[in-house]
Amino acid sequence: MTKDLERRIQEHNTGKTKSTKGFRPWKLVYSEVAEDRVSARNRESFLKSGIGREWIRKRLNEAS
Repeated sequence: MTKDLERRIQEHNTGKTKSTKGFRPWKLVYSEVAEDRVSARNRESFLKSGIGREWIRKRLNEAS
């Protein structure tokens, strides 16, 4: 969750985010805009769950 997507991806790719540092480089494949912080946090939690990851995989496969 971020207000500045480009900056956030750069932080991941330069190793400033400890939890993602070992998996560089990152490439953005999907993003959404939320109305507010609570909605964004809930959506992020869903997308990081098993069901959410499967939802993303299906969406990406449909787009290819």
